[in-house]
Amino acid sequence: QVQLVESGGGLVQAGDSLRLSCAASGRTFSTYTMGWFRQAPGKEREFVAGIPWSGASTLYKDSVKGRFTISTDNAKNTVYLQMNSLKPEDTAVYYCAARSGAVAHIRIFGPEYWGQGTQVTVSS
Repeated sequence: QVQLVESGGGLVQAGDSLRLSCAASGRTFSTYTMGWFRQAPGKEREFVAGIPWSGASTLYKDSVKGRFTISTDNAKNTVYLQMNSLKPEDTAVYYCAARSGAVAHIRIFGPEYWGQGTQVTVSS
């Protein structure tokens, strides 16, 4: 059974940083793309960032480019989202996600697997 377990959310001030972690288990993810999505109150869930386990490429939502960095640690089966220069509009529940195939597919077709989510709140 696939499990994606997020951690690292919290309450921070604008301009601060947070690092989210996602521990993946239950299958071999070497051919999978991992991603982060978020959902703000009253809004649809949206793609934030994606990366294959190889780390060979990355894909970001335009509004987080230059501030967020997605990365993988294959030895720990963990995916990270380093978030710098946080803004109040980054406030949302952040979800770890996984999908087999190319990195663009997780944004286009959506994930096959979801984590339970972790809350990130940025105060102004």
